[in-house]
Amino acid sequence: MEPRRRARAFVLGLLAELPRKNCWTIAEHAGDPSPDGMQHLLARAKWDAGGVRDDTRGYVIEHLGDPGAVLVTGETGGIKKGTATPGVQRQYTGTAGRIENAQVAVYLGYAAPRGHALIDRELYLPRSWTDDQGRCAAAGIPAGTKSATRPQLARRMIERTAAAAVPFAWVAGDEVDGGNGPLRAWLEARRIAYVLAVACDHRVPAGAGRAIRADQLAARLPGKAWQWLSAGAGAKGHRWYDWAWVTISDPGPGHRHLLIRRNRHTGELAFYRCYSLQQVTLAALVTVAGLRWTIEEIFQAGKGLTGLDEHQVRRWTSWYRWVTLAMLAAAALTIAAASEHARGPRPSDQIPLTRNEIAHLLSGHDHPARTRPLAPDALVTLAPPPPAPCPDLPLPAAKQPKTMEHNDLRLEEQ
Repeated sequence: MEPRRRARAFVLGLLAELPRKNCWTIAEHAGDPSPDGMQHLLARAKWDAGGVRDDTRGYVIEHLGDPGAVLVTGETGGIKKGTATPGVQRQYTGTAGRIENAQVAVYLGYAAPRGHALIDRELYLPRSWTDDQGRCAAAGIPAGTKSATRPQLARRMIERTAAAAVPFAWVAGDEVDGGNGPLRAWLEARRIAYVLAVACDHRVPAGAGRAIRADQLAARLPGKAWQWLSAGAGAKGHRWYDWAWVTISDPGPGHRHLLIRRNRHTGELAFYRCYSLQQVTLAALVTVAGLRWTIEEIFQAGKGLTGLDEHQVRRWTSWYRWVTLAMLAAAALTIAAASEHARGPRPSDQIPLTRNEIAHLLSGHDHPARTRPLAPDALVTLAPPPPAPCPDLPLPAAKQPKTMEHNDLRLEEQ
């Protein structure tokens, strides 16, 4: 019972509006005289972070699960000092936008009509770590742990999710995953549909053993190939772009396309490799591509609200335990928001109850726009009321093309 009680206090600390979240501040929030109990929870207490990850995934699916959901892969990093933190080395991290002494992790998000949340995580270990067993042992990394690329870590999490019979229809990812041929082949072999970003110099088959760069192909498209479609609602309304698609010939089962997005004002292009077992519309691919942004929004919320990146741990086990509890706390906020929206439309004089507002209410502050507070126990015991579709978190809907044939271009041999 002690780890359960301590974990409850830890999650409440992650949900609190603390200026900085670490074992000291979380312990103080819980009324502990020292951080020893919280540090023990992360480092030495007997509990299974993998089991809690699975419970978190089940919690998310129970309240947000949808057969049309999208699994979204993404990575995020944190700048770290020294060389003792597991996985740290000088490497590129999108968080800083440059090469830094950093730790990088790969996450799997679940994007559904009622909301989106993280359901899995893996820490990236460069070969500079796995080739040094003494260094790994000092950081508590299990013996025999091998280095895996970021697409391999994404595959590991998707495989784990599929094995758990999680309902989903698509996988979406960034250029790291889209440019990885083995990952695409693995998804296709398992009939898992995907929309994965690729770089402008990504080459696609053009027949007769030839290949063409994605940006060169885009330059050849006639004006009628482009359609003005929404990639879904963002913070400032619908995100409208020009879109085109080109069929990629392949003898294997299923349908493959290169999806191209163009900013009408700047001319900037983005590219996606797409696969589905059944034929789909251009609008369907656009919708999935538009959901790629949810992983960035989840990272922002997790870091800003539940301390996903504020850990100061230097052990393998402690890292997995911290981020798993942070994922649980963030999922609780998402599900609580969906549950509140399911109660019906809010009065016109009240602001929308978002995750930020729920976190604010949980910290015990008075709020002029709400008269019914939320109970923190409902979050920590994972027992909010079952949600219905949340109007503030819709699955983006794009306009349907007039006909599929009119907009489907095919690479032909010249």
